[in-house]
Amino acid sequence: MIIDGTLGGGGHSEALLAAGATVYGIDRDPRALEAASARLARFGERFHPVKGEFGAMASLVPMKVQGVLLDLGVSSPQLDQPSRGFSFMHDGPLDMRMGDQGETCAELIARLPENELADVIYQYGDERFSRHIARELKARLPQTTFAAVDAVKRAVPRGKWPRDINVATRTFQALRIAVNRELENLEAALAAIPQVLAPGGRAAIISFHSLEDRPVKKAFRALCGEGPDQTPRGLPVIRETKADFVALTKKAVVAGEAEASNNPRARSAKLRAVEKLS
Repeated sequence: MIIDGTLGGGGHSEALLAAGATVYGIDRDPRALEAASARLARFGERFHPVKGEFGAMASLVPMKVQGVLLDLGVSSPQLDQPSRGFSFMHDGPLDMRMGDQGETCAELIARLPENELADVIYQYGDERFSRHIARELKARLPQTTFAAVDAVKRAVPRGKWPRDINVATRTFQALRIAVNRELENLEAALAAIPQVLAPGGRAAIISFHSLEDRPVKKAFRALCGEGPDQTPRGLPVIRETKADFVALTKKAVVAGEAEASNNPRARSAKLRAVEKLS
């Protein structure tokens, strides 16, 4: 039995089911649940769609499992639908919600004071023009993706636009993370993994930027007894750490050239995995 905590289009679940597993597919997006359920109907009762956030997996799945899979970030179907408001490449309502509840991105911009909005854009997007962008967003209160992109373009001097990515990329990433509380959800999931995995069970997480990969790496190292030594310097104390997990990936696994060529979104993907000891 395996938890696919980021069901999305159902691709990962389909591969797991085809290999004989029973899968609990969790997603906060009712449209994803509906589409994936239709795609995976042929597997019958071995597929269990569950509406919710993967951070709450311990309460959503009532038994120990042999595996947990998380493919973080926005899914391709969400990104490709202009009506969802995730992409700066297509015009649509400035929504960005992965589910059907909570405030939209436009509402978040309207609610946050300018300084807090700037902090969000800087902390979650590493955008050095965050103050200028926040000021422009608050002045314009955009309701569509293209209006938000225009605000970013007006805020960032033309000579400072990045060459390799769209000038709005970091801002859109930051706003999406804030709208969906992605990092809080990830921290909750990392804390739940030891609870939901049975002995011998494995957890695998695919991240796409350092804000995701850093807590995954830190949590997995701690589970494997590789955390920092807290013994004060100078004390003749030998720290004995009992590891409950073993690392299956010493370093993050990244896409090869062929895979990255066929799927450009895989270029920034990093996979880390651990196994719970018996």
